[in-house]
Amino acid sequence: MTTAWLVLALGDRREHAGNDGYDDNPAEHYSWDSTVPNHARLAEGDVIALWDRKELIGVSVIEAIETDTHEKTLYFCPHCDKAAIKRRQQKAPQYRCYDCGTSFDVPGRTTKQVTTYRSRHGKAWMEARGLLSGAELRALCDSPRSQHSMRPARWEKLRNALTAVTGNVGELDALEETRLAIPGGHRETVVRVRIGQGAFRKRLLADQGELCAFTGPAPATALEAAHLYSYAQSGEHHEHGGLLLRRDIHRLFDLGEIAVNPTTGTLDISAEMLAYPLYASLQGKPVAVPLQREHRTWLGRHWRLHRPES
Repeated sequence: MTTAWLVLALGDRREHAGNDGYDDNPAEHYSWDSTVPNHARLAEGDVIALWDRKELIGVSVIEAIETDTHEKTLYFCPHCDKAAIKRRQQKAPQYRCYDCGTSFDVPGRTTKQVTTYRSRHGKAWMEARGLLSGAELRALCDSPRSQHSMRPARWEKLRNALTAVTGNVGELDALEETRLAIPGGHRETVVRVRIGQGAFRKRLLADQGELCAFTGPAPATALEAAHLYSYAQSGEHHEHGGLLLRRDIHRLFDLGEIAVNPTTGTLDISAEMLAYPLYASLQGKPVAVPLQREHRTWLGRHWRLHRPES
């Protein structure tokens, strides 16, 4: 299960525990420091979901976390010395302590050396204002009753909730691709034993014959059972979730160098592959087998992932 973090983003209104707030820019970066619970647990590659207590703002992937040290000013109640104070916008006195109930105009103050953190997450930012309510987001957290401003959750649960609301997985697939790209040029590899793969291929051969779905007739020994989705993540062989493809075509499809327009059912070859006559000849040609509705659904997700501008 992948870690996601629900983090509170209120800009200069983040005065919890009597601090001056943070310079958040939700679509680009998020700031916090070592006074915040869970401050050191966030990591590059984690999903970050920003909210304002009322609703979701957006979702992204942490590309990098910058750290520094800073002298931080903290404010507290001059009567009970607690930090549970809040600046009031319209009432006077200006401050109220929610611990002892006292109101006052000038809070006590002290300074503390803290470690500061700033996430960089602009690359995969997905605007999601209002797609999920505060109550729905709390329910997705590992501890739904937590009051912390940084709360762990499971990305799989958050993704399922967003998919159910939008029905559009294109942006979510793009976010997932970014999540899998580990800093330093490495990629996270998911390995799963393909139980039932032989039966899956046998069924495809029975249904489609000795036919590469993209190029036409081919001997069975040259054909592979290609999943139209990530088997490593789902672990399931979905009906109409695969096609027989020649080995080289299968590899290029997995890489997105070859895609199928789900509307027209025709092949689209990447600019790089158009330099090779063998593959360039496939451009615009119809798929060689009848496509079921499920085929088009899976191919549509693949298309949105590898042809987002189309």
